[in-house]
Amino acid sequence: MKFNHETGFYKGKVRDVHFIGDDLLVMVASNRISAFDVILPRPIPFKGQVLNQIAARFLAATTDIVPNWVLDVPLPHVTIGRKCTPFAVEMVIRGNLTGHAWRTYQQGLRTLCGVTLPEGLNENDFFPEPIITPTTKAHEGHDEDISREEILSKGIVSEADYSLLENYTRALFARGKEIAAQQGLILVDTKYEFGKVNDMLFLIDEIHTPDSSRYFYAEGYEARQQNKEPQKQLSKEFVREWLIAHDFMGKEGQQVPDMSDDFIIEISDRYIELYEKITGTPFVKELIDEQAVVLTVNESLKKITA
Repeated sequence: MKFNHETGFYKGKVRDVHFIGDDLLVMVASNRISAFDVILPRPIPFKGQVLNQIAARFLAATTDIVPNWVLDVPLPHVTIGRKCTPFAVEMVIRGNLTGHAWRTYQQGLRTLCGVTLPEGLNENDFFPEPIITPTTKAHEGHDEDISREEILSKGIVSEADYSLLENYTRALFARGKEIAAQQGLILVDTKYEFGKVNDMLFLIDEIHTPDSSRYFYAEGYEARQQNKEPQKQLSKEFVREWLIAHDFMGKEGQQVPDMSDDFIIEISDRYIELYEKITGTPFVKELIDEQAVVLTVNESLKKITA
């Protein structure tokens, strides 16, 4: 698949990026799924559409906080936007002690990315206030935890820009939590990516999707915490947990376990469930016709560049 005036192509973990001239890109959300920075062998039906539509909705709902890269969403799984120069860090923000933070805490460590973690917390407890735990942005292999101090001392991001990234991250997370609460969900943690065009800063990539975020159901949260029961959640963490249970964490020498047809369908259903829960609207499955995609995207590009 190639679009008019295409000047380059990049295949990411879960998206195909087509560069249009020097200023634009077309991002096509695929059905690929990754975990532990490894692309799993089998695609997940409708995953790309879910991610793109949720991201489009949240990006549109946060333009008053920070401008973003999106110019048009011509198809459910396609976004056209500005080509930005990305910052080499991802801004991870956590409201609860879960996932990677909990695994770190279980090991007895009380510092994550330079942030001190309080004593006496249980898995999935709220932090006194959300914490920012950035990671490096790796083109290949694993993203790595990094502290604010390291980012500044290594000159990865200037202090002025990093202060902006922190402020935007906290404001975006607060907005995401507000929207989630309206749907009976808790936005637990997420990540944001930012870039620049000349000196102007933009929010890029996707936000508040099940690939970049974790949600708990608000109803029953307190009771489950008191009873030390697992939280009912919507995210792809259950895929990571399944892989861990089958001895895979993306480490050298480990083999990705076979995923059955039933498990693939379960993953797809969970993605669709999150879409319907977070948006409050039914999910409409769209079949992809490559020729129609090319025609529709080219028509959108023509309007954008007119």
